[in-house]
Amino acid sequence: MYKFIFFVPDSHVDHVKEAIFNAGGGKIGQYSHCAWQILGEGQFKPLPGSNPYSGTIDELKKVPEWRVELVVSKTLIQDAVNAMKQAHPYEVPAYDVIELANF
Repeated sequence: MYKFIFFVPDSHVDHVKEAIFNAGGGKIGQYSHCAWQILGEGQFKPLPGSNPYSGTIDELKKVPEWRVELVVSKTLIQDAVNAMKQAHPYEVPAYDVIELANF
């Protein structure tokens, strides 16, 4: 089992979560669509050669973003990551995949 954490702007949070749920993420026992999220602030500075969803080249941009956490089985983690990348508006989305111990 893996913990999958990603950051996404408010405009796309439900769309990206649904793509991951459709790929099999967010299942715990007999429950689906399980996730935890909190709103925070992300920042980035698009560099020359980038194609930012928002912001201007060489200018620091701060935006409200959701941190979303959910679990994904080992057999579906690559599908979930691919679904997130396809649905996410950012050129390079920020995310973490952490293997969970099974006690």
